[in-house]
Amino acid sequence: MNQKLLVIHIKELYTVGGPNRLRMGDEMNQIAMLEHGYIYVEDGVIVALGTGDAYLEYIKPDVKVIDATGNIVIPGLIDSHTHLVHGGSREHEYAMKLAGVGYLDILKKGGGILSTVSATKSATFEQLYQKAKKSLDLMLSYGVTTVEAKSGYGLELETEMKQLEVAKELNKHHPVDIVNTFMGAHAIPVEFRNNKEDYIKELFHMMKVVKSRNLATFCDVFCEDSVFSIEDTSRILNHAKQLGFMLKMHADEIVPLGGASLAAKLGCISADHLMASTIQDMLLLAKHQVVANLLPATSFYLNKEFAKARTMLDHGCGLAVSTDYNPGSTPSENLQLAMQIASLKMKLTPNEVLCAATMNAACSINMQHRVGSLEVGKDADFVIMDCPNLVYMIYHYGINHVKDVYKKGMLVVSNQQVVYEEIRK
Repeated sequence: MNQKLLVIHIKELYTVGGPNRLRMGDEMNQIAMLEHGYIYVEDGVIVALGTGDAYLEYIKPDVKVIDATGNIVIPGLIDSHTHLVHGGSREHEYAMKLAGVGYLDILKKGGGILSTVSATKSATFEQLYQKAKKSLDLMLSYGVTTVEAKSGYGLELETEMKQLEVAKELNKHHPVDIVNTFMGAHAIPVEFRNNKEDYIKELFHMMKVVKSRNLATFCDVFCEDSVFSIEDTSRILNHAKQLGFMLKMHADEIVPLGGASLAAKLGCISADHLMASTIQDMLLLAKHQVVANLLPATSFYLNKEFAKARTMLDHGCGLAVSTDYNPGSTPSENLQLAMQIASLKMKLTPNEVLCAATMNAACSINMQHRVGSLEVGKDADFVIMDCPNLVYMIYHYGINHVKDVYKKGMLVVSNQQVVYEEIRK
């Protein structure tokens, strides 16, 4: 059936329009906005948008009309860095965090990632599916319509594949689109602690199997002190590239190893975290148009320094902002909150933050030709926000501003309540 939808009387329509590429430096503040706007959709695709009463030509008996008087509309938000599928939780480490025990120190005690690895291994497929589905529903209720989901809580083939298969199955039935990333190089398993070289060889085998079964688009590595060195990361990602993966990196999160510079040299689509990156790193990211994917909620939760977002912009970088949702360093699915923290603590303008969570986030997962802005021919993924303007959405922090969410023109959240039925894409 040809489904037709018309949204009218939009107070401010933030299309984030323009070229389908990474917005860099000053470009991030120059997003498109239409006053008194409308959107017309057919079969899940945007057919027309504009201002004033030009919408009248689309009012017909077979067109459903939505009145958005007093509300703003933004593109569906994109959470381009999550650890969506995992078992258990880590509130038992909370006291250590309050006492100032460092992330790497917790990892050395067998906690951190290794704790979640144990919980994920013992969880069934169905348990992981239902837990991740609950998180996806929360993300959707906050206006997120596309997410990236990493493995990395298996550190051996069977569990890594289980995580990726859960995400792939969720992508078939949940309205949120999910892009998978293989991240077996998330930590070094206990059994390989004194023999990292053998684990890297095992990673090569895992990558081959994952790629042969089409379970992931990207490969990611945690390049960090006491985990995977610059040399290790280069070997792993070069091998991944040969297998056909696109590349990502957890870079310069804690120690300035030069991970961002390596990401640029390897042709990574994104380098993520970047709290310890140097000016030289930033210049290389900008030169090679690597998305600098910033995770402010992680800095907030761990009481760590924030990435130097304004310095990155001054040096021409293109920034994305994501939640980093995971059980250890950011147990929150709220991308709106991450955006608000990015503005308050990283000094990004509301326009820059919206660009970072839409178009640039789409570039971070190679989806910019389908999502990330509201333009003719793109998926009709948009959010009706119950607020008078974009600044208010960032200024009035810690709450959910969503009224309704549409995914490919289908109402999936109504008055902040998830209303979709399971689908098959």
